[in-house]
Amino acid sequence: MDTRDHAPDPRTEIAALLLAAGGGRRLGGRPKALLEHRGRPLVEHAVGVLRAAGCARIHVVLGARADDVRERADLAGCVLVDNPGWADGMGSSLRAGLGSLAGTGARAALVSLVDQPGIGPRAVTRVLAGYEDETSLVSAAYAGVRGHPVLFGAAHWTDIAAAATGDRGARAYLEEHAARVRLVECADVAEPYDIDTEADLVHLE
Repeated sequence: MDTRDHAPDPRTEIAALLLAAGGGRRLGGRPKALLEHRGRPLVEHAVGVLRAAGCARIHVVLGARADDVRERADLAGCVLVDNPGWADGMGSSLRAGLGSLAGTGARAALVSLVDQPGIGPRAVTRVLAGYEDETSLVSAAYAGVRGHPVLFGAAHWTDIAAAATGDRGARAYLEEHAARVRLVECADVAEPYDIDTEADLVHLE
């Protein structure tokens, strides 16, 4: 049977990668993963969003107070990835997360950020639907502006990891390959605010 005649199955071919290592420097040193949202740690909420969108394989990158996150958040069924270099910025977490997917058989990674609770399952589902194969580059967009989550086919992982430095993550790579990125509009179903400062805490429930 020629498998090319069958549509790819995101549940088996895509691994979700949740970046949750930040130390919350502008939040008085409170790790974002441990901020409370709807009665539970924010990292647990973010995992729930990914699961609700149909993600069966979830890798969570931890850094600041990783032991406390493990103790307080229910992350059962997730692969927990330690990033000892988390203080160097999001790029180090992205590298650690992509590295953890080696040998798993995943053909793409859907990357989401722990500090964006306004992005729910509907936006994630739309980005997942843009996946075709390991060459895919898909990104949520908000009024035409690229945002999260983003999906990277495995063919891009090595180059993305090489370019991921500081807090830029995959930004430089996506800018360089902008013509190949499929933008999926999500402004009607999600709000892409970040929880970065004390003022942003009003978004938590």
